[in-house]
Amino acid sequence: MKQLWAPWRMSYILEPPPQGCVFCFPSEQDVSCHVLKRTAHAMVMLNKYPYTNGHLLVMPLRHVARPQDLAPEEFTDWNELLLESVVQIEKTLGAHGLNVGMNLGRVAGAGVDQHVHFHIVPRWNGDHNFMAVVGEVHMINQHLEETYQQLRPVFQSG
Repeated sequence: MKQLWAPWRMSYILEPPPQGCVFCFPSEQDVSCHVLKRTAHAMVMLNKYPYTNGHLLVMPLRHVARPQDLAPEEFTDWNELLLESVVQIEKTLGAHGLNVGMNLGRVAGAGVDQHVHFHIVPRWNGDHNFMAVVGEVHMINQHLEETYQQLRPVFQSG
């Protein structure tokens, strides 16, 4: 039997559950939380535990569980940032495709079910291989910090 080592996952396994919402933090923590951009009503950040490199989360700044709870200007700003994020991932990371969506409610798969957010997962030809099926492992080809350094400047300039 082959072993796959992912020691970085141990901090996720052993960390106590966070107090409060992991998406509700002051802008002073943007760099340490891998925020790529904040707008008047939304922000985009790297997923700390991604399915693949470049896995983004786009959320409204206001803590709401459902999109229908947002004011029209919040909803518009959030969706404009979603579109910008799609463009930047395709352009900057050269993704061949994207999975974009949200999970509403714990039973639908939401890990953070009280703060609505979109997932954007970049995909490349050939990134589906035997590892996910046989080994139940996702291969991430780039370190989180490297991805952040690559994406933050393009989001800040846009």
